[in-house]
Amino acid sequence: MEAFNYLNENLNVGSANITEQALRMAVEDRELALNQQYLEQFENINSQIQSFVGKIRNMNTICHEMTNRIQMNKEKTQELLKKTAILQNEKKELVMKQTYLADFFAKYLLTEEEEKALSLDGKNGINDLFFKAFNRLIEVNSNVTERIAIEPENFALTEISQLLSDKLEASYNTLYLSIQNECRLLNVEFLDLKPILIQSFEQIQTKPELFLKALDDYSYARKSFLVRVFIEILTKGNKSGTSQKPIEQLSTDPIRYVNEMFSWIQSSILNEKEILENLLRGCHKMAETITEQTLSVLSSISEAFCQPLRLRVEQCITREGNCIVLYRLSNLLLYFVDTFNELLPSNSHLFMCCRDLHELCSNMFFSSVSSATQRILANARVPDYDLLPVNSVNQTLLLLRDILESPNYGTLSVNTDKREIYNKIFQHILDPLIQSIQLVCSNLDDFLDVSVYMLNCLNSIRSILILYQYTDKKLEMIKAQIEANEDVIVSEQASQVLDKTDMLDLYTKAMAHEINQGQLSKIVGMEPGRVKDSITQFNQFLLNMDSYNCNQLAKISSTRILNSIQKRTNEHILAAYKIIYSKICDPSNGYPVIEQIKTSEEVESILCKNEGTKA
Repeated sequence: MEAFNYLNENLNVGSANITEQALRMAVEDRELALNQQYLEQFENINSQIQSFVGKIRNMNTICHEMTNRIQMNKEKTQELLKKTAILQNEKKELVMKQTYLADFFAKYLLTEEEEKALSLDGKNGINDLFFKAFNRLIEVNSNVTERIAIEPENFALTEISQLLSDKLEASYNTLYLSIQNECRLLNVEFLDLKPILIQSFEQIQTKPELFLKALDDYSYARKSFLVRVFIEILTKGNKSGTSQKPIEQLSTDPIRYVNEMFSWIQSSILNEKEILENLLRGCHKMAETITEQTLSVLSSISEAFCQPLRLRVEQCITREGNCIVLYRLSNLLLYFVDTFNELLPSNSHLFMCCRDLHELCSNMFFSSVSSATQRILANARVPDYDLLPVNSVNQTLLLLRDILESPNYGTLSVNTDKREIYNKIFQHILDPLIQSIQLVCSNLDDFLDVSVYMLNCLNSIRSILILYQYTDKKLEMIKAQIEANEDVIVSEQASQVLDKTDMLDLYTKAMAHEINQGQLSKIVGMEPGRVKDSITQFNQFLLNMDSYNCNQLAKISSTRILNSIQKRTNEHILAAYKIIYSKICDPSNGYPVIEQIKTSEEVESILCKNEGTKA
């Protein structure tokens, strides 16, 4: 059925009328048609294949041509690569040379901008570009110098070094001219230094000669300004906004007048020191000598004050006749001598001027003190009946007290200085005073009056000296003289007591008695009856000791000295009594028992009780 359906569909024959021949013819026609269709399609395919083959051949031809061209280009490319490699090598060499030259120029030569910056005229001022170029010039010159040390035969570097040295020298001169110009502007009052000036000193420090010349220019400018201002302060007063009057108006008050001048100078020097330290703060390469240079500049600047200052202070000193004022002036000048010694070198003119003024004032003071002391002591007279110090002694001690109480303005902080000055004062006041007292004492008749008057005067002197420091040596001398005069009174008082109680002869013989002389009671004057009477009289003394005192004891002004004399007198009396008592109580001396005799301890107790009562 499938075959029939195929035939029916493809041969278009009906199933009823179909024959075998017809079927065969239909099949043949169908085969022929199919073959015809195949042929047409094959021819079509063949033509397409032929066309493709032609294209393949064309492509093959093109490929051969391209291969040939590629081969030719390859050969050319290889040759080009060789040339390129050569050019690249040459380029590398040129780049290396260019880099070397750039490094060489950067290291050993200056740029046009730097050359232009260094060509500025110092008189018209310099700027930051100059300092940058100057630092660069120093760096380049250092590089060239180091390279020449390695390659001494390199003539190019030698020539460059010479050029750089000339430029460096010219730049230093430009710096110096700029500093000169800036220093001229410092002849006025200002608050801050220009950074340009500070940098200039920092750069010029490597040239010591120019550096010192620049410092001289700076000090000259500041000196001119300060001396002008100082004269204005003296004569016109302060014009900076305060109401300070001219210092010359204080000339009638020497202390304040001199103090104002020196205080202003001290303040100015401190201000100049601060400015100078700020100016030289970048000079680290001269750190070892910068302190010395600073002091030298300050010394030069302060020299301007010497002439007007010396003239005025000398006038104050020479016309002043009051020794106390001169002493205060001397202390004030000594204070500023110490102050300037810390601020300025010892060879500075201002320090030496101040020291000379102090010496002058000190000499004038001691001369005035001597004159005043002699004038006072010329009126010395014999003391009154009370034996108290006369008026000349009191006036002299009052003069000494006024001098010692004068303010020292912070000076004499060193003990040796104060001791030395005090010793000189004592030499000019106390020594003549004591000599005058001794001369007056030579006119007194009674030696006890001499001792009492000396004690009263020495006690007045001691009462003054004891109030002040560094008078220990003089106090020791006064103490020794007081003790010497006390010895005279003590000896006389003890002798008088022993004499009035008839114990002096007993004491003398008891002291001289020795065992080989036999019994003491057998010696003439040492009989028991006489001894008993003497003991009785001594006991009466113990009951009323004040009645046995010398008349001069009441005239001693110092209770302390009086108590000392009484105590030492009692010691002498007790020592004598102990000797007598020990001889009487010794059985070998043949004395009977004396009932009214007191023991040494009892006598000592009574004497001590009497001392306590008076104290």
